[in-house]
Amino acid sequence: MPPWRTLTIQRNPSFMHFRFLSPFLLVLSLAACGPSPDTESESADAASASTRWYGAQQIALGESVFRQNCAVCHGEQAQGTVADWRSRLDDGSFPPPPLNGSAHAWHHPRSVLLQVINNGGIALGGQMPGFADILDEEEKLAAIAYFQNFWSDDIYADWQDMGGVN
Repeated sequence: MPPWRTLTIQRNPSFMHFRFLSPFLLVLSLAACGPSPDTESESADAASASTRWYGAQQIALGESVFRQNCAVCHGEQAQGTVADWRSRLDDGSFPPPPLNGSAHAWHHPRSVLLQVINNGGIALGGQMPGFADILDEEEKLAAIAYFQNFWSDDIYADWQDMGGVN
């Protein structure tokens, strides 16, 4: 057998030392040292999550604001409270949509979300009252942060691409 096809193992009390004499084995071992696809996607997810416009304090405040003012209609975790939020109710209005990224809220920039919070959803065919005189600006933004916290990184990235923070 040619010497470049052999693998020698030398034992040392503190570590095991491998000496590769095959170029193929060397390339194979170096390829195995790179990041796995799972590691790369986890790193991308972590980087993406860290680029959101809000932080943990806004989420905490938002949870309180949301539970006191929004959860009765939109669900505790913004998941909605009806099976089909696209179908009109008996009175002709639309039910409150989920805000957790599974409905259409992510299609709207933050300025439109604030406008709906301020003015309500009656003009849009819903029943939501306006909160302009009930919540201050910090509370409104915190409520948005809370429900956006449930959005996947992909949904959040799409929202950003559509001009979401405007």
